[in-house]
Amino acid sequence: MNEKLDRRKKYTRMVLKDSLITLLKTKQISAITVKEICEQADINRSTFYTHYSDQFDLLDQIEEEIIADLNTYLNQYNFEQEEEALQMTEKLLEYVVSKYDICQTLLNENNDHSFERRVMDVARTFLIKNWMEHNDVDPDISEYASTFVISGGIYVIKHWLANNMDKSPKQIAQLINNFRIRE
Repeated sequence: MNEKLDRRKKYTRMVLKDSLITLLKTKQISAITVKEICEQADINRSTFYTHYSDQFDLLDQIEEEIIADLNTYLNQYNFEQEEEALQMTEKLLEYVVSKYDICQTLLNENNDHSFERRVMDVARTFLIKNWMEHNDVDPDISEYASTFVISGGIYVIKHWLANNMDKSPKQIAQLINNFRIRE
């Protein structure tokens, strides 16, 4: 009986998440109501409130799961050398490809930028830290330099997603890595 309940909970949460993502394709989170999410999911509101406090909580949970999954995915690789930054960037892009629909929606210009900031934090952890160490960047400007490099990379990814990933992850990774600040 417990397993059946867990499956129902997972299903309900999945349907609610999918419904919110569908709505986010055409509306901002602030314009979406719990009622709309429930209608889209064919779930009653009391069931929604069993799982989430509001639409913002649901969005936060979606973002949190994607970021945790991305961290897990990238942690399986051990890229320590500067020349391996290209491979790490490519792995990050391959992950984006595997989650195309949700990443395109969450990185959409019409949506809240919290997901974008979270992706920037992941990129800073996996890509920039190593790059800074190997390029002898002044610590006083490293935060600014990394913000510049990462935000540019994020916007390249957003443009790539908007163009239906018209280039391979490897091509985009090379492009992003070529933008890094050179001495």
